[in-house]
Amino acid sequence: MSDALSAAAGRRLVILAEGHSNDPHHGKTMRGVVDYGQDTVVAVIDSARAGELHKGIPIVAAVADTTGFAPDTILVGVAPTGGKLPQRWKEILADGIRAGLHVESGLHDFVSDDPLLVELAAAHGVRLTDLRRPPRDLDVPTGANLRVPATIVHTVGTDCAIGKMTVSLELDRDARARGLASVFVPTGQTGIAIAGWGIGVDAVVADYIAGAAERLVIEGDARGGKDLLWIEGQGSLLHPGYSGVTLGLFHGSMPHLLVLCHIAGATEIEGFPGHAIPPLAEVIELYERASLPARKAKVCAVALNTRFLDEAGARAAIAAAEAETGLGADDPVRFGPQRLVDAVLAARGC
Repeated sequence: MSDALSAAAGRRLVILAEGHSNDPHHGKTMRGVVDYGQDTVVAVIDSARAGELHKGIPIVAAVADTTGFAPDTILVGVAPTGGKLPQRWKEILADGIRAGLHVESGLHDFVSDDPLLVELAAAHGVRLTDLRRPPRDLDVPTGANLRVPATIVHTVGTDCAIGKMTVSLELDRDARARGLASVFVPTGQTGIAIAGWGIGVDAVVADYIAGAAERLVIEGDARGGKDLLWIEGQGSLLHPGYSGVTLGLFHGSMPHLLVLCHIAGATEIEGFPGHAIPPLAEVIELYERASLPARKAKVCAVALNTRFLDEAGARAAIAAAEAETGLGADDPVRFGPQRLVDAVLAARGC
């Protein structure tokens, strides 16, 4: 019902990351697909860094430079604020279509609604796939989310683009390695590009966000998540622009447990000066109080993103978070996800 990709794993991707291949914030789709995706990334397009490598993957200036790598799909790997498709990127996608590449995009500007790209795709026999286009038959929740047997764990955060998806993927990977029936549930364009299914909840009509989240929970159960479902978080309840998406996803997924994600040292919402991030203990209280009475969610662990700190600073920040919150804390990318999964399982009663 929510499959967004038209081909199975095994594709050969070119990622359009023009101007953002070295940007961990807006380039998060590129980075997520490279690190966690099922397909082979053969090249990255970013004319500003042509000739360099990203994790061994060549960075090139244009589509014409990718033909020797035998790609079959071009994926938009940038998540700009507002999700608009700049004219320059449209020209690169058009070049890709002329080269016979299918197009996948997670922007709010749908490529399958663009007259030029639609005409070109028809002429060259390629597909245009909009990862953020929601199903047409969404509705409000039914209560079925309360009947799923799995423990539902939702990553929530103090801001956008701080690693909620990455934390979900890391914890799901570790849980599966332990033999648990665990499924990562994608709720945004990058997660969908990685997993091959999902609903981009930030593109759903506001009345139906919770219903979309419920549907994802049900599908996660059907896909085998009988022990654990890891619901990828979006935005933050603190965010002046995106808190509505956060709350709809939170209420629709009806989680039992929450993992709070935070960039160590951050004090303000990025891009919104004056919007302070409160102490973690206050943020935990906010999320727990915002959960629905039908299932009161509890924060059971803190996932810190320590990329701006050296190792000693990272370990000190983790210790400080544990002391402040009384919860287990760690950076699952830098130091491994085991301690956070242990905390989830302990809270689950395993």
